Amino acid sequence: MPHVTVNGVELHYEDEGAGQVVVLIHGVWMSGRFFEAQRRYLRENNRTITIDMRGHGQSEKVQAGHTVAQYARDLRGFLAALDVRDAVLVGWSMGSFVIWDLIDQFGTDGIRGSVTIDQSPSDFAWPDWPFGPFGLDDLRGAMIALQEDQRGFAQEFIPMMFKRAPSPETEAWILEEVLRPTPAVAGSILFDQTMRDYRDTLGKVTVPTLLCEGGGDSFLSDEAAAFMLERLPRAELVVFTESGHCPFIEEAERFNEVVDGFIRSLS
Repeated sequence: MPHVTVNGVELHYEDEGAGQVVVLIHGVWMSGRFFEAQRRYLRENNRTITIDMRGHGQSEKVQAGHTVAQYARDLRGFLAALDVRDAVLVGWSMGSFVIWDLIDQFGTDGIRGSVTIDQSPSDFAWPDWPFGPFGLDDLRGAMIALQEDQRGFAQEFIPMMFKRAPSPETEAWILEEVLRPTPAVAGSILFDQTMRDYRDTLGKVTVPTLLCEGGGDSFLSDEAAAFMLERLPRAELVVFTESGHCPFIEEAERFNEVVDGFIRSLS
């Protein structure tokens, strides 16, 4: 299993294929394993890389550094370690935050394009941002549940990510991945990523961007997607009507074709 040490932490990754570099970045508590269908499809014509962020998946289970900003620095170090340049960055959920924070800190050098999967600029329902899916009571309840019954909370959370209930086999491996971060790590990064607000960052994302919205029971509302389209300089939106938060799993074939077409359009 390939690992690379970045900022003193061993990060697990998969690196397959040749051509345009595509880096897939997972959501909170998740891992690169979620992108298996994309790896199989995109590696035919691209160099396709998945990464497990620190504390997630098969990466080192360090107890510190669990902020979106640090994950962005880890991603930058990771890309440098693999000598990756001119990449298309694909972020799902929190993975989109990592990309935006990378751009906030370091600009768009080395990024050819970006894909945002079902993520608004903030998950928190701020007084001037009613489109955040989570309020203070939701966050407080999640933090308590992670400490007292992480497995039970994860079992309740997983079906919320899908328009239709996943198969028992799919739910089983997702639960395995979600439980890899310790409760302390899971709570730390959940709090940090929920309180992030990237509305002012969108204008800095000057590379072509594909927005992928789940059309059913999605964490990204139509209103939030419209807000992003207005503020991202070079964005297009595709709605996956048969998906919730995971169109790359729920509508994998169409998702792969849409993303592949977007990548080709950048050449």
